[in-house]
Amino acid sequence: MGTREEVSAWRPRVPGVTEVFHAHFTDYAYPMHVHEAWTLLIVDDGAVRYDLDRHEHGTPHDTVSLLPPHVPHNGSPATPHGFRKRVLYLDGTRLGDDLIGPAVDSPDLRDPVLRRRVGQLHAVLAHPGDELEADSRLTLIGDRLRACLLPRTAAPADRRDPVLARRLRELLDERVVPGIALDEAAALVQAHPTHLVRSFSAAYGIAPHQYLMSRRVGRARRLLLEGRAPAEVAAATGFYDQSHLTRHFRRLVGVTPGRYRASAR
Repeated sequence: MGTREEVSAWRPRVPGVTEVFHAHFTDYAYPMHVHEAWTLLIVDDGAVRYDLDRHEHGTPHDTVSLLPPHVPHNGSPATPHGFRKRVLYLDGTRLGDDLIGPAVDSPDLRDPVLRRRVGQLHAVLAHPGDELEADSRLTLIGDRLRACLLPRTAAPADRRDPVLARRLRELLDERVVPGIALDEAAALVQAHPTHLVRSFSAAYGIAPHQYLMSRRVGRARRLLLEGRAPAEVAAATGFYDQSHLTRHFRRLVGVTPGRYRASAR
């Protein structure tokens, strides 16, 4: 059987993410190598067998693997039909050096919540324009990784902070069209990004990125009812492009912007 390779790689506009890499390999085997970044890996089909710090490990589909920077490792298929994987490479702003030792000792994490969150993040990263959502999800993933690897030093559950939540809502209301990055918002309100996301969600029952998209869709509805074209509306309301508008508009309204605009006639 010949080698079958399918790869897709890109760098999203999300702080701390140096690369997103999706691949399907049938019989390709990685030699020993290192990365400058953290490797956050999930396998959707098949399994990968690899050596890290002279110990053999495996990545079935129900685990999340975290490989530290500068630690040699390899990788090869553990099943006859190869493996399909999705990888995030993260720099040191996302994960600190204090996690390197625990990640070397236990790189494969069996945590259904963490596995689901990483899969959801990859789905978001596939579409430009949802960087606030990706950043928020990645912040919570980092917090979950710390809880898995350093359970005794994991941060206590965040308390409700309605004042902080209101300050973030005011920021989002001021910047509906241009948007705002999570780290910028956290700096302006002087709060940790994880605490900020959780406080907002607890106060309003909706994540910050969902709130922002709801506000944008609300503006888009008004402009569409005025007869403006969907492409023009997308640009005027902060969406990356018309397809970005269509995806969120249909999710919240139930129809495409074009059909909604036509109904007004």
